Amino acid sequence: MQRSVPAADGRARLAGLDGIRGLAALFVVLHHCRLLSYTGFPADTGPWWSGWLLYGHFAVGVFIVLSGFSLAVAPARAGWRLGGLRRFAHRRLWRILPPYWPALAMSLVIAWTLVPQPGEEVPTLKSVLIYGLLLQDVFGSPSPNGALWSIAVEAQLYLVFPLLILVVRRAGAAVMLGAVTVVVAAVGALAPSVPAVDALMRLTPQFAALFAIGVVAAGVVSAGERTRRLPWHWLALLAFLPVLALILVKGSVWTVGNFFWADLAIGPSVGLLLAAVATGRPRWFLRFLDTRPVRALGSFSYSLYLTHAPLVVVVSLLVVEPFAAPGTGKFLATLALAVPLTLVVARLFAAAFEWPFQRHRTWPALREAVRSAVSRRRDGRRSVHHTDLDEKGEGSAVGRSA
Repeated sequence: MQRSVPAADGRARLAGLDGIRGLAALFVVLHHCRLLSYTGFPADTGPWWSGWLLYGHFAVGVFIVLSGFSLAVAPARAGWRLGGLRRFAHRRLWRILPPYWPALAMSLVIAWTLVPQPGEEVPTLKSVLIYGLLLQDVFGSPSPNGALWSIAVEAQLYLVFPLLILVVRRAGAAVMLGAVTVVVAAVGALAPSVPAVDALMRLTPQFAALFAIGVVAAGVVSAGERTRRLPWHWLALLAFLPVLALILVKGSVWTVGNFFWADLAIGPSVGLLLAAVATGRPRWFLRFLDTRPVRALGSFSYSLYLTHAPLVVVVSLLVVEPFAAPGTGKFLATLALAVPLTLVVARLFAAAFEWPFQRHRTWPALREAVRSAVSRRRDGRRSVHHTDLDEKGEGSAVGRSA
């Protein structure tokens, strides 16, 4: 069975999930490096070996399924009870907003002083308001950061999460997932012919179904031994292979034009993979996810996702482009400079704006931690000062005795 580790709040946390999140975030970074290095997207105009990097959008789908899964693990262990709406809302706001707002501020400064996002105008005060309130998928405005659109979608999914849990508890997981999928599929089918429905496509409605898949997959943590022993990893592979074959046959232009349906098709395989990880399989994959680099990457994956886009743009457009035309040379140079930069910045950013809020779940706890850290630092400096004085005094006495 899979090893669990204590979470910050004392509950068991499934190992491996952060590693998946970290790899998905890194994939998005690589995707944006490629987008800025070759022309013609969604056409694949780069070398064959880099074609897989065209599909960074699917990494966001992985985030959404993983989000539903992670949030539902605790309710699944508690008989599908949420534990209070107020507590849930506080924990979600505390988790996403402290890193999000500083990342938004950083993105705005870069867009105003260095370079805006490709294809976007310079952000306006309207952008500040809309992005600050997480309404960027509802109202249009110049984007300061090409990755922030999905944070609004996820925040809105948090609003329906308590309802999804209630339906699972009252009617069952199959009913909840079926109802969400039917509604989402109806939106996708009607959108091309009904303008009012087409307006809903701005909200990326397929992500609601992916989120619901994650919620249902989390039920494996409280399932019976017979269910847990099912070959979830092989089922995940079987679910993924037809979608992969379709993407390879149809190509990138068709796939990007049909992300709605492609997301829905890939969602089950992601949910099955998470169920496999939760039951400790495949072991080689879990060992990989538990390696120190992958665990470290997962620990600041949210910060990496939030901060990387404007940095990649600066490197690509201001540093590399003056010396390299679009193509493989520009791509490799962008990778060599942007990937280390984004990782270092994200690591520092997480230390300042993400990890403290994960360790301390309330303002009083956070203030006390800051106060204690400042006090320890002051005491440390005072101790060093006294040590220096003692050493100087001892040295003088020895000198005189000599």
